[in-house]
Amino acid sequence: MAIPKNNKDLLQSPKGTRDISGDDFYRKQGFFEKAQEICEYYGFSGLETPAMEYENVFAKGVGAGTDIIDKEMYEIKTRGANKLVLKPEQTAATMRSYIEHGMQSQPQPIMWYGQGPRFRHDKPQRGRYRQFYQFDLDILGSGKPIMDTMVIHIAYKILGEVAGLDKTTIRINSIGDKDSRKEYSKALTAFYRKNISSISAKDRARLSTNPLRVLDSKEPETVEINKTAPQSIEFLNTVSKKHFRAVLENLDELEIPYVIDHTLVRGLDYYTHTVFEFFNETDNPDEKPLALGGGGRYDGLAKSMGHNKEVPAVGFGLGVDRIMEISTADLSPKVRKSPKVFFIQLGDEARMKSMNVIEELRGANIPIQHSLSKDGLSAQLGIAEKSDAPYALIFGQKEAMDGTAIIRTLGERKQKTVKIEDLAKYIKKLK
Repeated sequence: MAIPKNNKDLLQSPKGTRDISGDDFYRKQGFFEKAQEICEYYGFSGLETPAMEYENVFAKGVGAGTDIIDKEMYEIKTRGANKLVLKPEQTAATMRSYIEHGMQSQPQPIMWYGQGPRFRHDKPQRGRYRQFYQFDLDILGSGKPIMDTMVIHIAYKILGEVAGLDKTTIRINSIGDKDSRKEYSKALTAFYRKNISSISAKDRARLSTNPLRVLDSKEPETVEINKTAPQSIEFLNTVSKKHFRAVLENLDELEIPYVIDHTLVRGLDYYTHTVFEFFNETDNPDEKPLALGGGGRYDGLAKSMGHNKEVPAVGFGLGVDRIMEISTADLSPKVRKSPKVFFIQLGDEARMKSMNVIEELRGANIPIQHSLSKDGLSAQLGIAEKSDAPYALIFGQKEAMDGTAIIRTLGERKQKTVKIEDLAKYIKKLK
């Protein structure tokens, strides 16, 4: 095991990670809570898979020639021969869970949402971390186009209603079923071999394993040649055309705006038919739209993972870190309560009985702030004045003996003595 050169390596978070506290902690929690609520109304239930999985869950599912498999997965050293990795994405883990627990024997489809950290050894940049957070939604066991529409619709609603992002653009395309995709891959390969000198060295290496990944390249020279590449929509068979047309008609019915993007393929091996991405548009012409998430149909994933038959499925993942960075919406979770009173105690007797008083207020659903570690009225009042609480509850030696407490209106210095048994009822009546 490598030994850090100095204490600095031990006393800071690893590159591409960060601590989340204060408002950021609650806003992230609030986003998850509000997104879950929308999903629950549409009949979804929660799923949480382990933070680590066997390497083959992703190596077989996501496929060779992708950055995730080639260089981004964090491997875990174990005492045995098992090769474990930190979860780089959720889709393959969701399918693993579906297969492992025999969910195909239950009424279909199975509809899950999930959330949590994912891990990729990627270059940290705006809104992108090596430990990042996603909100995911998946429908497994149905190949109907309406399921594609549903996941797009829900993601669009989450971005608009929860995050307050009213300039979201949906880019959508179809790469067809496995037969259409096969024909398209052949055409792409022929096109790139004809223009081999015009694509980057990095993409030449990808060509033999995953030509669709070349179309998804961010390398400048490859981006340029891709403008003249064959379009997947030209290779759709009758079944694929019918599926894509139905998805678009459903989106039109819901009045959800979209743009057909012929270069969009989301080059992971498991995608078929519909693929889509969400972008936040900007009024600044010099600023590129910000990618917020995406997804698609992945009917081929189960078999690529070694299952005995295909499982039609569709889903999305939203990048929560990036959404939090640009959202100005009120994302306070239900668990976060605005304090009604600031609890001040004076003396040993009062401090000893303070927890009983606080517990009585908690039982009455009255949130408080306090500074039980402090002594002296002026010091605690100074903290109270800077708090969000409109009232101070003063509990001193005399009050502890009398079974009373003083309620003071902060900023006005008005106060009233109230019996402990009437305290909760009195505070609830305060504006």
